[in-house]
Amino acid sequence: MILFTNTNGLRIFGKAGLVDGYGSSWWPCKNCPRPAVLGFNACNGLSVNYLSIRNSPRAHITINGCEGATFSHINIRSPADSPNTDGINISSSKNILIKDSNIASGDDCIAIIGESSYINATGIACGPGHGISIGSLGRNNGRDIVEHVRVYNCSFTKTTNGARIKTFSGGSGYAKRITFEKITLNQFYNPIIIDQHYNHMNAGGGVQVSEVTFRGFRGTSTNDRAINLGCGSPGCFNIVLDKIKIVSSQPRKPASCSCRNAHGRATSTVPNCNISLR
Repeated sequence: MILFTNTNGLRIFGKAGLVDGYGSSWWPCKNCPRPAVLGFNACNGLSVNYLSIRNSPRAHITINGCEGATFSHINIRSPADSPNTDGINISSSKNILIKDSNIASGDDCIAIIGESSYINATGIACGPGHGISIGSLGRNNGRDIVEHVRVYNCSFTKTTNGARIKTFSGGSGYAKRITFEKITLNQFYNPIIIDQHYNHMNAGGGVQVSEVTFRGFRGTSTNDRAINLGCGSPGCFNIVLDKIKIVSSQPRKPASCSCRNAHGRATSTVPNCNISLR
């Protein structure tokens, strides 16, 4: 709806403003080419502060081909059942900081996809939504690269996922040097998940996943499988689980960990995970 392209040094300050996308008129048509509310394409040195957006037809904010951008005190709100309404969607960008923001949507609070690096999300309150996701990567047998991502001091409340990496079978590229740290969880479904079969195929995951750290997670899960590391046949390597305590939100029901083709180490982790030290 609003697009800034090839603009350097742009400053947006919206403390008294609200942008409403009136998405409810679009959501019933899931196959329609629904627009984002606010897009930034090839914008460098960008600063967006104190902006409120609600009810986007699709993603609320898209960041594509940008370098050096800061988003702070962003308030995004759409219903949990609004389709594909990512809060912030980042692609082909680097040196992006998102901080001190509240994101409630019907899809990922933040999605980081191909050719993106040095992405930092800190102080994010996410929920409802699908959590903070790397991917999906490798769609349509494509090549995607995501690296140097840090998600720090964030909270997830009643989301369907927490910290997630998702790749399509048959794609190529890699996701590496990714850290999720100091995460607070409150009644959501998949706290920690690596899903290398996002398209539900049985072929080996072609996107390499390595050097991923999950540290300092605390809270409750509505799913008895609190940690799910579902890697393809090539395996995921240098996966670290550290200082994690996730329990079931249902009294007397234990939480569990599932590891498939995941290699690394788990220390001070509840539920216990038997990661291969390969």
